[in-house]
Amino acid sequence: MKKLSTEYESLSAIDLTPMLDVVFIMLIFFIVTASFVKVTGVEVEKPLAQEARTQKNIKLLLAITDDNQLWMDKKRIDIRNIKLHLESLHAAYPNGALVVQADTFADINTLTKVVKIAKDIGVIHVSVAANNND
Repeated sequence: MKKLSTEYESLSAIDLTPMLDVVFIMLIFFIVTASFVKVTGVEVEKPLAQEARTQKNIKLLLAITDDNQLWMDKKRIDIRNIKLHLESLHAAYPNGALVVQADTFADINTLTKVVKIAKDIGVIHVSVAANNND
């Protein structure tokens, strides 16, 4: 009688190892495929536009505040060092697009300098963020 009950107990036990394997594989899948949101570190008042398109493959994100400060990855960047920062990010993401979030009251000369530097180092897709007028 004792032998029968131990066999029954071993058959009724549930092995959770395969379920844990599946859960860990799913977790790894979601971590790898998640698209991470890039932030500049400051909020800017973007200008209005009649027509706006969604930019894909954004890897370089830069903000220009109303007092012409440059921000990337939650850090303030000096205009004299922007080429170095853009070059390092462009080397890491050679096909990545640059989106400049320029404040409505930012100086156009600052925006022009940033776009020119980006084009000079080989960034192909440069866009300026805007709010849709709709």
